[in-house]
Amino acid sequence: MSAGPAGASADWADSGFTGLAAEIERLRADSACRHLTDLATGVLAAQLGVSVADAAAHLDALAGATGLSPADLAADVVNSVAAPGDQPVVPSPVPPLQARQQRRTAAAAEATDSVGDAARTLLEGALGPLGADSLWLWRSAASGSLSLAGHAGVGASEAAAWRWISPACPEPFRTALDGSVPLWLESGPAEGCPMPGVRADAASALLPLRRQGELIGLALVGWPGPTPFDASLRRAVTDLMGMAVAILDRPDSPMPAVPVMVDLLDALTQPAALLQTSDATGAVMVEHVNGEAVATLGGALSAGDRHLSRVFPLTHQALGRLIRQARHSRRPQRAARLPAIARTEPHGAPAPLLDVRVLPAGDARYVLLWNTVTDSGLATGRAVSRLQRVATFQDSLTGGETVWSEQAYDMFGMGRDEAPVPLLALRGRIHRGDDGALTELLRSLMDGRTGAQSVLRIVRPDGSVRHVRVAAEPLLDGERVTGFVGVYQDESVIHRTELALNATFDSLTVVRDQAELRHRLALQLQQAIVPETPAPQELPGGLVVAARYRPAAEEYQVGGDWYDVLPLPDGKLLVAVGDIAGHGIDSVTGMVALRNAQRALAFTGGPPGQLMGWLNEVTLRTGEGTSATAVCALYDPDARDLVWSSAGHLPLLLLRDGRARLLDTPEDILLGAVPSFPYAERRIALRPGDTLLLYTDGLIERRHDGLGVGLAHLVAAVDELATDELATGGQLGPLVDGLLGLAMGDTDDDTCIVAVGVR
Repeated sequence: MSAGPAGASADWADSGFTGLAAEIERLRADSACRHLTDLATGVLAAQLGVSVADAAAHLDALAGATGLSPADLAADVVNSVAAPGDQPVVPSPVPPLQARQQRRTAAAAEATDSVGDAARTLLEGALGPLGADSLWLWRSAASGSLSLAGHAGVGASEAAAWRWISPACPEPFRTALDGSVPLWLESGPAEGCPMPGVRADAASALLPLRRQGELIGLALVGWPGPTPFDASLRRAVTDLMGMAVAILDRPDSPMPAVPVMVDLLDALTQPAALLQTSDATGAVMVEHVNGEAVATLGGALSAGDRHLSRVFPLTHQALGRLIRQARHSRRPQRAARLPAIARTEPHGAPAPLLDVRVLPAGDARYVLLWNTVTDSGLATGRAVSRLQRVATFQDSLTGGETVWSEQAYDMFGMGRDEAPVPLLALRGRIHRGDDGALTELLRSLMDGRTGAQSVLRIVRPDGSVRHVRVAAEPLLDGERVTGFVGVYQDESVIHRTELALNATFDSLTVVRDQAELRHRLALQLQQAIVPETPAPQELPGGLVVAARYRPAAEEYQVGGDWYDVLPLPDGKLLVAVGDIAGHGIDSVTGMVALRNAQRALAFTGGPPGQLMGWLNEVTLRTGEGTSATAVCALYDPDARDLVWSSAGHLPLLLLRDGRARLLDTPEDILLGAVPSFPYAERRIALRPGDTLLLYTDGLIERRHDGLGVGLAHLVAAVDELATDELATGGQLGPLVDGLLGLAMGDTDDDTCIVAVGVR
């Protein structure tokens, strides 16, 4: 009686979830169509000099008269007006059907939730048919740099590498931006001019994006190989990128936290997703799905569809259990089959998830793998593996013999000339701890007259033990059991492997847990002492200070960079930066000790050279081999003098009258090298409008370049970022943010920047 309602409930859930997902997709399509129709209505109202209502009625009448769909007719009407924005018009007509499809694609892009979704829509619906395979959209930032807002057809790692393009951007970006006209490269850029996502010989187009005369961004369209850009192709691409101006107002696409993992999933030929769990709420979010998963799910995910229950409405509870099991055991979890996907399936029945695997992939992340069709090769391999180390047997209970296949003798450690052991006489050959299991097996065969299986430990004559699975079926003559037939399968190798893996995994888990705890503690300690983006500080003496700290790209690389801005009792201001050698919790605890010691010593009123000498002695006596570089500066607001001392640190940078230069710095040794070292001092008078910059090497250090190259790039970058507002010593935030965004260093080390402005 209960089966009917339960089945009806399941059917209702299937149809309900499928209907809801289909309704969401329909609403999105309707939104795009309505947006395009509204544009066409406005065009007709302006051209005919009638009201919007009359224009809408006229559009409906035209659709009925021409036999075109309202969306196609609206696309033709909108395309009949001039090209949007400030894009130049190439005098070659685009074929009507192509122009109509482009306009409908642009309307669909404008109805998306993010720039990334819009970029994918433009690439798949319009640029792809033109032969293009990639699209990048950068937005102009306040600092003069370009910020990647969305992309399609490119890998996550490459997108992360080109997330920011500095104001001193390389060719051919600068040519396109300076000239404010599209740049058409039919066979790749010039040698030595890197282009994101474009092979050396592949065609690409760089198109500045302008709105009302103002440059708001840059688009890069890539092709898989050399491509001649005739007038028709140029016009089509130019029109599409003119339409793309509108989508830059949408939110940026989120950058994946683990782009290498995203690229790995994208390279798989089976559906895969990257999941992230929240320690605070327990929610599971779908961070990324690869192309195969997009096809399985019925479309790309929007910003509001990232919760596991939205992406897998019928499966999320079962997947949640697998994730919890993987979290507690730190091992991959499997499921042979889960309910059908019912997110969006406009054609046919939803597809089930087959061969589901959940793999731990670092802290709070998991990789979900599945198939929708059984892979015959994998299935064959699994079937063959079941036959390895298998032997057959047959016992007679009516006076006949027991017959073994040859493999059984090896399992039991017996010679071929010895008599096989019947199942009923097996008790003398097994570990006594398995007596109960053998009894249950025989009871099922004899009393229950049904097949059964069990794993027994076979003790061989030499004392060794084999783990053997016994699967048997009774031979019946009416109600009478006349014998048994069955299979022995030696699972000793599997058992030993599991034991070894368990032991290895347990030991690795202990080590990893300890390491993760140390790294998490180090990061929390460092962030507590050196916050990432403190608020700007207004200080006595007409000073304003902006400081930024950016942690290392990887948690395990957390380092010992620090900065300090401290008003002293005598009215002076201490400004300092430093960098402990090494990474990890030892570096962070050493940083905390030196920073606190420097603060305490500064209250003595000693000059910077003396403070640095004392800090050197502290490092030698308490650092246990620690070394560090540092700059200690004292500013006197009455005299407007800055006096500083350096322990092997990078030179200070002064921005004065719109020009940046490095200050002469004493070439003294780092802290913790030798005792009783006399540190020299330098002095400079600061003027109103001056900006002083202190920083650590993570900002400029590059793996294959000397520090001189990095320092030269820094000076050039500060020159580029200098603004009239900086001349008042006020707007320092854009300067330090712009420098962090340029990412001149490539060592993924942590970075501190302190900017001091004189009003």
